[in-house]
Amino acid sequence: MEETKKLKVVIVRPQKNATIEEIDSDLETLQSIVGGYIEQVCPWEDNVALICNEEGKVNNLPYNRGLYDEGGNILDIIAGTFFVVGLGEENFRSLTDEEAEKYYQEFRKPEFWLHN
Repeated sequence: MEETKKLKVVIVRPQKNATIEEIDSDLETLQSIVGGYIEQVCPWEDNVALICNEEGKVNNLPYNRGLYDEGGNILDIIAGTFFVVGLGEENFRSLTDEEAEKYYQEFRKPEFWLHN
């Protein structure tokens, strides 16, 4: 039986500070973190992805963090817990220390939304 690979990720929970954690790379673990089917979003130029619940908004999960353009304009709001992970050739990979720090800083503080 193949050993489950560990991944260094930044986990971002609604109304909580972001954390850098090591998680198992199996699909069941990834789905349990986001609370459902995973969706991969790649809003940055870095070779990383944001993994969220694909039905987060439909299922009225709490709004979490906004995604902004370079000018500070909001592009989207992610609903529910998500995480940032590196993209490998065929699979997810651990974030480098630099990537982990960058996305930890980006999502470090919670954002509070008035309407959900």
